[in-house]
Amino acid sequence: MTGRPEEFPSVFQAHLRESAAGILERFPPPLRPEIYALSFRIWRIDYDDRHPYVAIGYNTESQYEREKQPEDPGEARWNYACWLLDGFEMLGNVPEDPAGSPLHEDEVKRLGIWYDGEHDLMKVGEDDEIDAKCDLLRLHFYDACIDLARHLHASGRIEKLFGRRLPVVVFDMDCPGWEIEATEAANPPELIEDFLAWQRAAEGA
Repeated sequence: MTGRPEEFPSVFQAHLRESAAGILERFPPPLRPEIYALSFRIWRIDYDDRHPYVAIGYNTESQYEREKQPEDPGEARWNYACWLLDGFEMLGNVPEDPAGSPLHEDEVKRLGIWYDGEHDLMKVGEDDEIDAKCDLLRLHFYDACIDLARHLHASGRIEKLFGRRLPVVVFDMDCPGWEIEATEAANPPELIEDFLAWQRAAEGA
């Protein structure tokens, strides 16, 4: 965890906050009444933790109706595997975010967690130093995304754009189960009661 107070964001965090607000503003106005949750889908280019991104999207009541099953309607509502996942704008150290990429790289280099050289999946687990830095790079980006969600709530940006508060479900498909911890950290408790209730029920099934 970075431990950086929300009121003193890093340059990269400030970029995420401003850019994410622009992304939310570009969500199609006709869909806004249908959106019941925002999604932060975290991934990385070629599994390289030096090049992470978050795709900022949403799920809609229409998508939920298409996916829900009578035996478990909560799965379609809260399991990201059933959600709209493609076509959303991305922020991070990726070509799609030319302003954010150098900011992210500069920040992690200053933190001492960057490493040079090619990323070779076949050699994962063979170099303890690189493996440790990969873990720190991933945690650093996780922290930045959770900070972003918290800021969007605290600033009132979500409520202003959508006319109501919405939960932000944060997930990484390479780390199943982490979405519970991440989404709890990213949201006021009252916004994710239904999400957590379904997760608890699914775990107990």
